[in-house]
Amino acid sequence: MDRGLHDAGRAGVALPRDALRVSHRPVGVLAASTAGPWLGSTHAHHGAARSGTVGTVGPMSDTGYGDFEFERRFFVDRTPVDLLEAAPTLIVQSYLLAEDGFAVRVRAQATGVTGVDPTLDELALLEAHVGAVDFCAITVKGPMVEGTRYEAERELDPLVAVEIVRRAPARVAKLRHSAWLGADGWVIDVFAGGNAPLVVAEVERGGPVTDLVVPDFCTTEVTTDGRFANDGLARRPFGGWASAWSAELAATGPRFLSGLGHNHLPGEPDAH
Repeated sequence: MDRGLHDAGRAGVALPRDALRVSHRPVGVLAASTAGPWLGSTHAHHGAARSGTVGTVGPMSDTGYGDFEFERRFFVDRTPVDLLEAAPTLIVQSYLLAEDGFAVRVRAQATGVTGVDPTLDELALLEAHVGAVDFCAITVKGPMVEGTRYEAERELDPLVAVEIVRRAPARVAKLRHSAWLGADGWVIDVFAGGNAPLVVAEVERGGPVTDLVVPDFCTTEVTTDGRFANDGLARRPFGGWASAWSAELAATGPRFLSGLGHNHLPGEPDAH
């Protein structure tokens, strides 16, 4: 998520700092039983789906959920060109681990770039704009469970991070555009290299993304579809199965998560 929109969008209910201080408890149980009724009521039945254990949670977010991220992601069939920025953020990232929903990622990004050639592969894009890289980070992620995912990040020195991205084999490159739509900050990721012509829209909040007003450019939800996670795309680029996906979407039609309140879809009287 774009850092500015991410910080500005954290408008959830703050919890006491000790609310997430537990030892050796399953991550899913942590999310469901210690984050209060807002999170628990939505995700309690998914506790067993998460695996792994955690010790005492580190630095807390300003909403009290620690390193848990709340987001929903959508496949975009028709790109909203009016929302695309003239100088978006270029992101090139490599995966040191990407398996069963767990991932360790190193990201290099360059803010406000122009003249990007999306036909270049991921490494060529990095080399073409390496002089503009202004932020790098390593991120550890857990499996996605109904819009909730463990995600811990630390900023890295670009001199080190870029060398890691160059050497790690599984890469993703995309142009990230940011926009405010109603009360939510959205990013629209236009993928390049092996994942072109994929476009994914993402919204993130400081708590579960419930009762969402879904923009009309969101064709179908892919929040829980591991194929569309960035770590999944690094292993199996979209360009190799885009035609099969089009046939699948035509057969199944759009789908949206039903356990996160009411989805305000285009055309509904209360959608705006």
